[in-house]
Amino acid sequence: MKNVLLYALIMLASGVLTWQCQDTPPQTETDVAIPALLERSAGIGPDGELAQIQSMYRELVSKVRADPNDLNARLNLAELLMQEARISGEHGHYYPGILTLLETVVTEKPNPAQKYRALVDKASVQMSLHQFEAARATATEAVQINPNEASIYGVLVDANVELGHYEQAVEMADKMVSIRPDIRSYSRISYLREIYGQVTGAIDAMKLAVSAGYPGMEQTEWARLNLGQLYLRYGMIDSARLQFQLALSARPNYPFAIAAMAGLEALQGNQAEADRLIDQACALIPEVGFYVEKAKWEKEKGNVKGSGALTKEILAMLADDE
Repeated sequence: MKNVLLYALIMLASGVLTWQCQDTPPQTETDVAIPALLERSAGIGPDGELAQIQSMYRELVSKVRADPNDLNARLNLAELLMQEARISGEHGHYYPGILTLLETVVTEKPNPAQKYRALVDKASVQMSLHQFEAARATATEAVQINPNEASIYGVLVDANVELGHYEQAVEMADKMVSIRPDIRSYSRISYLREIYGQVTGAIDAMKLAVSAGYPGMEQTEWARLNLGQLYLRYGMIDSARLQFQLALSARPNYPFAIAAMAGLEALQGNQAEADRLIDQACALIPEVGFYVEKAKWEKEKGNVKGSGALTKEILAMLADDE
């Protein structure tokens, strides 16, 4: 089971316990710059997941330090850090270092498969940083190397959606699902169906995405969370609550599911419980969306001072993510 989880962490990356990687080998002038693995709560996710990530991080850092020409080790490390950024919410810390790490792969004479993989990862990080035009350009470069692999079309779907190019997004989604019908392609089909007003079809596709995932994995529970949000947007509150609860059962202390439950409680007039839950989510990871929700609720309650203080925090977080 552990080996399956470790493998999935790497393959799907293409977002309090005090711990820091103190035993990382010292960096020399010729070493590749590697972001430190930050401390975070061990309570987020399945039992043992954090320990496995820590172990894999140490192993990959050692490989990169021992052999600067091991580009596969650099790629594996970048993808592990991409996954940790998703889990921890520490985007401002991880993403700049990941981009630097990936750029060293692209510029150091990789073979075509390595260059393709680095470009896919780079485009994914650019999407997370809202650099949509850059992400589309990087993804287009990757497609020229390998037009027959599904993951890069996911980036092209997302970039085209964000840029308002919906017809191109549909074309890329069709290509993606024809190559590999999986959690990533089904979820994108769902997003596009909702954009075109096909609510039932969107729900059906997101159900397929959840079913295609590995229970408890961050990507799977993200899809389940989005299924719940779909239900919530169209008034199916009981179905939404069930999906949020299932996500928390499969992935304990999943911050986004806790925040979703907070939103649901606020919608139903249970503001005290909503406040408790959003505080719990904020304590787990520094996700700007949680703070935006909290600031909105404080403003609605007439707490101008509290809302203003939160707004300052939000602006600082946004600056850190740039």
